Amino acid sequence: MNSQTDIESICKKVRRNIVQMVFDAKSGHIGGSMSSVEIMAVLYSEFLSHRPHDPGWAERDRFIMSKGHATPVQYAILSQFGFIPEEELKSFRQLGTRLQGHSVIGKPPGVENSAGSLGMGLSFGLGQRLGLELKGIDSRVYVLMGDGEHNEGQVWEAVMAASHHKVTNLVALIDRNGIQNDDFTSSTMDAGSLAEKYEAFGWSAKSFVNGHDVADVKSALAWATEASSNGPAVVEFDTVKGKGVSFMENNPSFHGAPPSEEEFKLAMSELG
Repeated sequence: MNSQTDIESICKKVRRNIVQMVFDAKSGHIGGSMSSVEIMAVLYSEFLSHRPHDPGWAERDRFIMSKGHATPVQYAILSQFGFIPEEELKSFRQLGTRLQGHSVIGKPPGVENSAGSLGMGLSFGLGQRLGLELKGIDSRVYVLMGDGEHNEGQVWEAVMAASHHKVTNLVALIDRNGIQNDDFTSSTMDAGSLAEKYEAFGWSAKSFVNGHDVADVKSALAWATEASSNGPAVVEFDTVKGKGVSFMENNPSFHGAPPSEEEFKLAMSELG
């Protein structure tokens, strides 16, 4: 268990690593990585049962990164929790390395799914949870999704299937940062309240959670973890794309663009 101060310190290191990785690679997705930092830091600190020294442990909880382009935050988190050395982050998006731009299962250890096209993660997580159930393993599966990927029909097929099969220990986490690709979600396809839609399909749902307040995130994850014992549960977090760097915040230009040298220096200065 980590204190709130410890988790906030982890978040600061993770954000600096995200910016450094994408700047060094001259490629990568900063915005959606920065919006997920607190969610993932609290999850790995307080809720996800894992063993970095034994990543294949059969009874571990599974974390599925459905928004698979947000690998900078995933790799930075894995390094903070002992799955990979921090030094390896320098190899991000380099040919032949383990740290590719979109997640690849098992590369590095701790990555539980391969991703590219959006909208597949909840189906994958549902399948994993059903498989664990057949084996008599009560481990939980947490799936992190973006709000934009809810435009994909496959998401809703998984939502309906999870409810129909009354799947327990499955938790969906929505990083609602309001931006997809190079525009705002309200302009591309306004989905309204996602939590209400999940609830209509039989999920336990919580919304209006500040995804950057460690205490709020912890409280929401505690609720979802408990609620998932009786059926699938979802938390819709309100987040800011590019959180932590003033000129990246709520800026669609930093969905998938690296910072210039001047922007990099300014960003690192702001992050402290």
